[in-house]
Amino acid sequence: MAAATAGPREASKPLLIQAFVSRVLIIGQPHVDLAHSVQSSSASSSSGKRPRRLPRACWFVRGSIVHGIIRARVMGVMLPIAVLIATHTCLATGMGVIVVRTVNALQSAVVIADESGGHVRILVRPGTYVLSKTLDITAPDVAIAGQVGEREHTIIQGDAMSSTARIGTLIRVTADHFELSNLTLERSRYHLIQIAGEEGAEAPLIHDCILRDSYEQMIKVSSSKAHPDTTSNGGVVENCLFEYTAGVGPQYYIGGIDAHGAKQWLVRHNTFRGIASPSHAVAEFAVHFWDRSANDVVERNVILNCDRGVGFGLDSAPNLAGVIRNNMIYHAANAAPFADVGIALIDSPRSQVYNNTIYFEDTYPRAIEYRFPSTADILIANNLLNRAITARGGATGTVVRNVTSARASWFVKAKAGDLHLGARVPEVVKAGIRIQGLVDDIDGRARPVATDPDVGAHQQTRN
Repeated sequence: MAAATAGPREASKPLLIQAFVSRVLIIGQPHVDLAHSVQSSSASSSSGKRPRRLPRACWFVRGSIVHGIIRARVMGVMLPIAVLIATHTCLATGMGVIVVRTVNALQSAVVIADESGGHVRILVRPGTYVLSKTLDITAPDVAIAGQVGEREHTIIQGDAMSSTARIGTLIRVTADHFELSNLTLERSRYHLIQIAGEEGAEAPLIHDCILRDSYEQMIKVSSSKAHPDTTSNGGVVENCLFEYTAGVGPQYYIGGIDAHGAKQWLVRHNTFRGIASPSHAVAEFAVHFWDRSANDVVERNVILNCDRGVGFGLDSAPNLAGVIRNNMIYHAANAAPFADVGIALIDSPRSQVYNNTIYFEDTYPRAIEYRFPSTADILIANNLLNRAITARGGATGTVVRNVTSARASWFVKAKAGDLHLGARVPEVVKAGIRIQGLVDDIDGRARPVATDPDVGAHQQTRN
């Protein structure tokens, strides 16, 4: 249904707007009659007078507004819903906007978004929302975002971080182009987010979030061996914090991003902290692409005190190609019983690992490992490390211009995990090789084009 800007005649009477046609819904507000205020505003505007201030329920919206009040049955409950059209906001994007302030409203908004066919943005007011069920995203182009830009202020959580928690996964996505931003997700039995690649969920975007304290992996990208050609492609995870707030996980079967069959994903500019096992066995990687994943990029991340950093592939569950670059990985001498490798290529041919900085103060002897005969035609170059690079089980590739003798004094504050270079280090400056695709450093600053790059994630020198 096309919407037009209301003229004086149209503004003189309230409109009953069918939900989800270039619209904004505000759910969880008191049932108020907005008709008089909106009519007064429109009439005053047309007469040149200062518009009357709209009720609080309208403060979220800027632009010309027409509206109606409807009552909708959502999950068996009759809810008052203010239906607003904001021409400056909604009509320009073609997406509806739902503003929620209670957990029931949030769960209802997801149902409405799914049943309306998607193309809806759900804005969540600051507060803590304890879910009573998984948020299942089954329609395309659905976004859930904190209404304010500070992710710490809007928290969506399950009932517990335990094997007996009632909420298994907070958000499960089976449709394309899902977006999550400016929120904190915490406490689940399984995952905070599952992207169901077996359902063909493509191109999710997760950014500017905190993900913490899940009982298993925080983000799971799943797939099915029965349908190997149906996978999740083109996902992006950026500017997020992944952490266990206790500094250690609840068990060993944990990870940050665990992706099966994921292709052409980009994981960048995130921080991973405390993904470590308390007992029994080593935790999974902070970032792991495997099981038919291919051509993924992991760059400009900081990984602190996690058992393992970045992994491509696993025994009999291969990864193909991809790039790991410009990451900083640090592990303190904190007596973590299962501290392990920084970067691993395991059954991962044609992969590239370059310009990473890894500094360990624990006892694990290898910073980078590549394993098995299938791991061939790889490149490991320009990495700044204080531990060895080791081929295991017949792996082969090009290993060149790496520095494995880094000292804590080379860095700004090694013991805090800040592995930016401090003083000029001759062993590092212009000691790398030029690599296609190496255009910037961990901070996004350009690498030189006229000279060889510095070794490591931080480019200290310029042209």
